[in-house]
Amino acid sequence: MLGTLKRMSSTGRAVIGRPRGFDADAALDRALEVFWRQGYEGASLSDLTEAMGINKTSMYAAFGNKRDLFGKVLARYAAVDMAYARDALAAPTARKVAETFLRENAKAVTMPGRPPGCLSIQGGLSCGPDNAEVTETLAQARKGGEVAMRDRFRRAIEDGDLAPENDPDDLARYVMTVSEGLAVHASAGATREELARAVEIALRAFP
Repeated sequence: MLGTLKRMSSTGRAVIGRPRGFDADAALDRALEVFWRQGYEGASLSDLTEAMGINKTSMYAAFGNKRDLFGKVLARYAAVDMAYARDALAAPTARKVAETFLRENAKAVTMPGRPPGCLSIQGGLSCGPDNAEVTETLAQARKGGEVAMRDRFRRAIEDGDLAPENDPDDLARYVMTVSEGLAVHASAGATREELARAVEIALRAFP
């Protein structure tokens, strides 16, 4: 583990700073993997700092406490690992939105070099009452994705791309339910090919 780098302030007092060569994004990626594999409660500070290559003092200085760090990890996850969701919402038709999202989701939850499944589900599955806020934060993040998809399907109805008898709330909930199921099955060992076949079956129900 890298030690803590100290520098001298203008008053001559030692100031605790980051380790030499510290890469914040790389550190967040390593913390992300710990939270992903072990869940929020299962990830100890020692596990996190060891993976990040810094000590606890440096972690607090760079990222705040464990809850703060988890928030930054979620933002990193949304920006990098969930980029495919933004691409899907930009697809030209509602059908293409669902196809892109679910097919790319099947790839994302079986990505080589990443833990299987989805951080937003596994991160808070086993949280007790003291960390109920973490579970709620993750649930709200998933709900935000569902709302964005619902709004996209509403626009599709307004544009005449989807027939008006389709309920955008139901369609969005359906797509998100399938995607969350893919993540759960991936964490249990389902292969990318198996999930891809499940996606093709699920898409038959989409208008």
